[in-house]
Amino acid sequence: MLIIDVKDADSLDKALKKYKRKVERTGVIKELRRRQHFIKPSVRRRNEMLSAAYKNEKFGTH
Repeated sequence: MLIIDVKDADSLDKALKKYKRKVERTGVIKELRRRQHFIKPSVRRRNEMLSAAYKNEKFGTH
């Protein structure tokens, strides 16, 4: 649970901005999107290998 300290002088906009920044830093939304669909470990590994091969071919030293 995220706790945002809001002072009386702070506006609602500032409090929302603090909340959004804290949520982004903790990675809650990213984790939620990642968990929406189950990906088998073998498929995940295969995607990582393909991505690494592509990056090596595209940006690696020749």
